[in-house]
Amino acid sequence: MAPHSSPFLQFTPKLVSVLAEGYGLRQFRADLIAGLTVAVVALPLSLAIAIASGVPPDRGLVTAIVGGFLVSFLGGSRYQIGGPAGAFIVLVLATVQRHGLDGLMLATFLSGLMLTALGAFRLGGFVKFIPYPVTVGFTAGIGLIILASQMRPFLGLTLDGPEPGPFLDKLPVLWNALPTLSPLNLLLGIGTFALILVQRRHAPRFPGMLAAIALAGLTVWLLKLDVPTIGSAFGGIAQSLPMPALPGFTWDKVLAVLPDALAFTLLGAIESLLSAVVADSMTGRRHRSNVELIGQGFANMGAACFGGLCVTGTIARTATNVRAGAHGPIAGMIHALALLAVVLLLAPLASAIPIAALAGVLISVSLHMIDVKAIATLARTSRAEAVVLLATLVTTVLRDLTEAIILGLALGALVFLHRMAQMSGVDATMDETDTESRPEDRGETRQTVVLRLTGAYFFGSAPVIESVLDRIVARPRHLILDLADVPVLDMTGAHSLSGFIRKALDQGMEVTLAGPHPQHMDLLRAAGLPDHAATAPDTRTARARITD
Repeated sequence: MAPHSSPFLQFTPKLVSVLAEGYGLRQFRADLIAGLTVAVVALPLSLAIAIASGVPPDRGLVTAIVGGFLVSFLGGSRYQIGGPAGAFIVLVLATVQRHGLDGLMLATFLSGLMLTALGAFRLGGFVKFIPYPVTVGFTAGIGLIILASQMRPFLGLTLDGPEPGPFLDKLPVLWNALPTLSPLNLLLGIGTFALILVQRRHAPRFPGMLAAIALAGLTVWLLKLDVPTIGSAFGGIAQSLPMPALPGFTWDKVLAVLPDALAFTLLGAIESLLSAVVADSMTGRRHRSNVELIGQGFANMGAACFGGLCVTGTIARTATNVRAGAHGPIAGMIHALALLAVVLLLAPLASAIPIAALAGVLISVSLHMIDVKAIATLARTSRAEAVVLLATLVTTVLRDLTEAIILGLALGALVFLHRMAQMSGVDATMDETDTESRPEDRGETRQTVVLRLTGAYFFGSAPVIESVLDRIVARPRHLILDLADVPVLDMTGAHSLSGFIRKALDQGMEVTLAGPHPQHMDLLRAAGLPDHAATAPDTRTARARITD
């Protein structure tokens, strides 16, 4: 067995492999610089994502510290950076509203168990089979939901009651509250957003998010502006990690949060493996998908025990890690330790950060999630895949993320099956004595007809091929079915082909199957292929036997 395919290596964390290659001061220096760079990016995002998810801001930092460390320590990617992700805001907020913080911790812990099981049973490869239009659609839908959720703090609106969760219910409430708009909050939000935008365009290596919220906080503190801040809204950030404890387990609570845990698992697996693939494409390396899922599973269980949120691989932070020159997983571990140092030493400084500035950060993230270029390309090049994208996006916004992914997968599968069916076909040729005859003409006797089947013969293409076969067969004496170019045959196709062969034999023809794959012959026999149907390795051999 090749070394790269050994079972031991398939479940070995990348950290072990990187250290086994040899790790010295030069590699550590690269990881130190990259880890500190990512920590600068992760700090404002962790705070903003936690607040938008309906939990205290320090929960976001706990998630990045505990979850981020475990993802790098146990995961299957050299460069993956784990932590709270914007894509989870919608799911986490809904879970907190339904089940409270205790329910969120339990759902996150159960999701960790499920992710670990997915990796242990080697299902990581299957998770990656998500059609591109589905990924673009649900990511854009989440971006729209985050954008709408940040309008109230960004504009400083005052609502008469609680803000509705559903997208369509939220919009008229926000519209009616526009007269309460706060110019100070709006200016802070716009300033933060504008600084991030300028930084991305003109200085992509500069930590624009951290600089933007630091500048906003400094402005609020110096001018003593009366705007909502982390300190006024949440009482600041704790200067220590909470003591770990298992979530409360009762059968009723497990059943109640199980749908949320399943949604966390599905999105977490997709997001983390997609992020790992992005890192692979940037570096030429290959991640271990099953190890990555196991690492993500332990990270979610660990974060839940410390009161954190869902953990997943984060594309933006992982890409930053790669660009900063990271050598391996130690960079991600340093990123987590740097955030821990911030919590222990600098937490009081975060009290002055205005909520509107964090809303500006998340608005920039949400707009970045809506890949306009990819949407336009799909709309221009593939109408069917554009429909899949649109259906996924609309269902994400108006219904539910899990439903959107299921619908997108179903529509994507239908598009694929339709294309596979279109690629299947039948070509007819006759021996030299009959070259002027048309195989579609019925009632005439031919000596030999060769029917060459191409493409997949499965339930999607079987009706089309059946109709073609019925038109072509004109009762030749010898019928050769060339199956060499049929790469896929399912039981529906096997029943269809066996039925056609039985009909031909009943009409007095001699039938030979040329070039069938052995596994296809097993299916055909199981579907009732008559014993007196002959086989040959290829059409030339089949013709020679007829001649003889």
